[in-house]
Amino acid sequence: MNIKDEVVAVLDEVLSLKGRASTFSPETPLLGAIPELDSMAVVALITSLEERFGFVVDDDEIDGTVFASLGTLLDFVHGKLGV
Repeated sequence: MNIKDEVVAVLDEVLSLKGRASTFSPETPLLGAIPELDSMAVVALITSLEERFGFVVDDDEIDGTVFASLGTLLDFVHGKLGV
C-alpha cells in the first residue's frame, strides 16, 4: 500500500476535488489554502482516514498543524500506523 496515494485519494474523495489532489506534493498547504477543507470536512477526513487505515484518532491528537500541509498529514498518518 502506498500511503501517500491512499491519503491523496481520501483527500480527493472527501473534499470532492475531482482529481486536483493528484497534483499535491508534501509541501502543498491544506488548511486555509483549500476552501473545501472546512471544519466539517476535517471531521469527515479524519473519519475516512480511520476507516481506510484502521486506526483511531483521539480528539487530543488533532490540531491545525496536522492539516497544515499534505506532508504534515502524511507524517500524522505514518505515526498512527507506526511506519
